[in-house]
Amino acid sequence: MTRSIFISGAAAGIGRATALYFAARGWRVGAFDINEQALGGMAVAYPDNIVTGQLDVRSAESWQDALEQFCSDGTLDVLFNNAGILVSGDFTASTAMDHARLIDVNCNGVMHGCHASFEYLCRGREARVITMCSASAIFGQPQLASYSASKFFVKGMTEALSLEWEPHGIQVMDAAPLFVKTAMVEGPETPAMRKLGIRLEPADIALAIWRMAHYKGNKMH
Repeated sequence: MTRSIFISGAAAGIGRATALYFAARGWRVGAFDINEQALGGMAVAYPDNIVTGQLDVRSAESWQDALEQFCSDGTLDVLFNNAGILVSGDFTASTAMDHARLIDVNCNGVMHGCHASFEYLCRGREARVITMCSASAIFGQPQLASYSASKFFVKGMTEALSLEWEPHGIQVMDAAPLFVKTAMVEGPETPAMRKLGIRLEPADIALAIWRMAHYKGNKMH
């Protein structure tokens, strides 16, 4: 039977690469993004595998509508919480509203996604949640303060739901790579970026998500 994956933030970067990777291998893919127009070419490339639609991850109602659209049979095998934004530079150089928007997308977006998808995942096959985390959640990074904090949130949510949802047969994991060459890191370079470099491509992460979707062990991070 065809397996399914729902991807937030699928219009570009890691989300787009992952959607195309899974679709090319026969999965049914829900590719959703706040910029719905940017998704059009994906459905043309894989009309039988990719369903596209608009999703504002900050809105619980938007999540409910998007999942209802994609999960027409009432089931979901994999939720990939990919949508995220980054604010870099000195903490006080950005406005409080900039930081609040990041928290809304990176934290509330993940919370809403997990909450809305639970009923569908309960009926899925080898169901799992995979959320984009970051190596910035290992130790807080200067000039990435709110971003690092949001990824610590992801790490905590992963650990808590991994235990809470195990009785329901849902595995909860996160992916925590170093910096990836996407539009998100095209702003001012931080000390961590200079030290570690930006060597990973979206295709590298798509492969990692594919492996996590088939992983049989108990690893969370």
